[in-house]
Amino acid sequence: MGYKEKYQNWLSFADDQTKEELLSVRNDEKEIEDRFYKDLAFGTGGLRGIMGAGSNRMNRYTVGRATYGLANYLKSKFSGEIKVAVAYDSRNNSAYFAGISAEIFANCGFKVFLYDTLVPVPVLSFTTAYLGCNAGVMITASHNPKEYNGYKVYDSRGCQLCTEDAEQAIGFINQIEAYSAIPFGNASKENITMIGENVLSAYLAELKKQSLYEEKSDLKIVYTPLHGTGNVPVRRMLQGMNVTVVKEQELPDGNFSTVRSPNPEEKDALLIAIEKAKAINADIVLGTDPDCDRVGIAVKNSSGEYVLFTGNQTGALLVKFVLDMKKSLLNPKSTLIKTIVTSELGADIGRKYGLHIVETLTGFKYIGDKINQYEDSGEKEFVIGYEESYGYLVGTHARDKDAVVSAMLICQMAAWYKNHGKTLTDGLNEIYSEYGYYLDALDSFVLKGKDGTEKIQSLMSFFRKKGTALFDGIEKIVDYVQGIDDLPKENVLKYIWKDGSWMAVRPSGTEPKIKVYYSVKDESRENAKKRLADIKNIMHGIIE
Repeated sequence: MGYKEKYQNWLSFADDQTKEELLSVRNDEKEIEDRFYKDLAFGTGGLRGIMGAGSNRMNRYTVGRATYGLANYLKSKFSGEIKVAVAYDSRNNSAYFAGISAEIFANCGFKVFLYDTLVPVPVLSFTTAYLGCNAGVMITASHNPKEYNGYKVYDSRGCQLCTEDAEQAIGFINQIEAYSAIPFGNASKENITMIGENVLSAYLAELKKQSLYEEKSDLKIVYTPLHGTGNVPVRRMLQGMNVTVVKEQELPDGNFSTVRSPNPEEKDALLIAIEKAKAINADIVLGTDPDCDRVGIAVKNSSGEYVLFTGNQTGALLVKFVLDMKKSLLNPKSTLIKTIVTSELGADIGRKYGLHIVETLTGFKYIGDKINQYEDSGEKEFVIGYEESYGYLVGTHARDKDAVVSAMLICQMAAWYKNHGKTLTDGLNEIYSEYGYYLDALDSFVLKGKDGTEKIQSLMSFFRKKGTALFDGIEKIVDYVQGIDDLPKENVLKYIWKDGSWMAVRPSGTEPKIKVYYSVKDESRENAKKRLADIKNIMHGIIE
């Protein structure tokens, strides 16, 4: 069915509000094409897209289709009573989509545990296993702009569905061709149990077990939840520390009205917090994204300036801190897990402490899946996992990145350094002195719509064809679409230089972007900056 036919079909069955929105774009051919040229598809993080009417948008019908398909998948996999946990973040329509999902699961005869308030992603991950559920659903679009929402699916141990399970679930979703088949409508209240404080408290109690340093310190912290779910749990984990919360960004706001984008990877998301830090002479700034699975930091250096740390830098510091504090507990099975686009710096630190280093594809679900495997086999013991995109996990209470436990450990780490007369910047420089200087960067090129999708495909074909001729000094190219090192096949190219520097290119699984990751290793900071600038200039010239 073409996009025009899909558009007319939706006009025939949609509710009045949806129909009104569709009719408002009836004279905009390009807009109709963008809304209907494809069905919103599962990527590295489940469903994610712009909210609105259409098969390529997040709305009650696409959420309903995903939920009903998932319900049929669960019925094919489990017998007896099936239980599902459902949670949501602070985005516009998140509670609404969660309610629709709970309703459909309940109408399929499932026992549903629905949160009565917004909670972070790692809380849903924890809840799924804690309540003995067969699956979990989290309504969130992570750090995306306000126009987006999404739908993440978790297995019985709180790990996002990985390749095989995701493909099976997608198969059931694709079987639903008629939206009229979806069991919308008021569900029996007996099938839906509202949950909240009791489960959240159990989650926080598990996090407390990961605490590593509780000595008193005069460390001053400024924290912003960026209008998201982190406000309550992060503040509870930082009790007893000197924390100032950014009032303008404290309360939930699906429009994220004080920021361009609620992404702690971006400098402007932390600008208000940094101004607050300057006013009170704070040592460190923390910002968590709306679903509180990522945390970004800015640290006051010796000149009084607030320096933003990359995910790789914070990750390397956390690796060293955790391994120092757990030195006596490490054993021959101890393992660090990172993704293929994460810097080698943290891995180098882990190797020095004798840890196994394991790499996964991009997406924290692959790290969670490794934890599941180790739990089953006993072959390795998970110590820490992280990715360059500001996601970290210590502990096995969750199978997804967790900004709540990370915020606690980052602040404890900063307190440890301050009690020893140092800042986190000093700690990072000590690491560079020992392991060499690593300069990491990320470029994201937004290419929207059908034309953008085609351009991304064309660019990946160009990079494959160009091969080692793209840059001087390339030792090898790793093409993960071939299924390298027993990893699932993924559309990622990694160019590796002879000195260990590398660059990776991949289309985003959740946004209309092509991403380029850079990691330059050099003894000289200035040389690294020049090399990075030269590489980036070439890539910008090709893509832009």
